[in-house]
Amino acid sequence: MELSDLKKIGLIIKLDNKPFQILEFSHERTAQRQATVKTKLKNLITGQVLEKTFSSSDKIEEAEIKKEKTSFLYQKGDEYYFLNQENFEQFPLKKEILKEKTNFLKEGLESVILFFENQPLDLELPKKVDLKVISAPPAVRGDSANVPTKIVTLETGLELKAPIFIKTGDLVRVNTETGEYVERVLK
Repeated sequence: MELSDLKKIGLIIKLDNKPFQILEFSHERTAQRQATVKTKLKNLITGQVLEKTFSSSDKIEEAEIKKEKTSFLYQKGDEYYFLNQENFEQFPLKKEILKEKTNFLKEGLESVILFFENQPLDLELPKKVDLKVISAPPAVRGDSANVPTKIVTLETGLELKAPIFIKTGDLVRVNTETGEYVERVLK
């Protein structure tokens, strides 16, 4: 892989036999020296972020990442079970891999799991998911001086701020990147 290929945010490269994703880069060139690219990299196994400078003489290898389409099935303890949509095999992922993404997992949710050397790395969720409100305190009349919100609890256990008109039983759309309320879904 050429040095110029490093200028793609999101690209996953192999460094010391580990997958790293490029978060930031800057191209540097001086009159007497060869070109370099300064990068900010995230280790996809540990989550550690580091800075590394590459020169044109460095050997850079793109990591082979396999993506598998899956559906979420169920949770048992700290394991979350998924169904591979191509070969219909079931397999578990530990909560350490999924982290806060467990807040958006409901039965049947389609997602993509990233694998590096047959090890699951990460779960790619849809940008937005629809979740049912299981607990919403009643709205307080007259509390409309600023944008009135209240804390509601969703079927996955996630708590978030939502407008005061949201009631228990409503279906709401949630942004999976920010964890914020987007809109009420009309049935």
